[in-house]
Amino acid sequence: NTPNAITTADFEGWVQERGLYFVGDHDPRYTALIAWNDPGEEPLDGALITCEHGKGRYVYTGISFFRELPAGVPGAYRLFANLISSRAAQ
Repeated sequence: NTPNAITTADFEGWVQERGLYFVGDHDPRYTALIAWNDPGEEPLDGALITCEHGKGRYVYTGISFFRELPAGVPGAYRLFANLISSRAAQ
């Protein structure tokens, strides 16, 4: 949750679908970081998962940043900045 503290307000104003190709079942070494859903759908927890690997961290996201960033959605920029700033546990 750094450098930006992400809150529910960061997910307001997202356009179209928030994501696609969410992970279903995953290895227990992965941690699901968020669970969400579009209106009228069940929450899914495979939108953003992470796993420590060697000296780094693997992150998979099905979040539709390709829609949200060009649309200027502030919360998408804040979340994206957190992802590219992510470091492995020391």
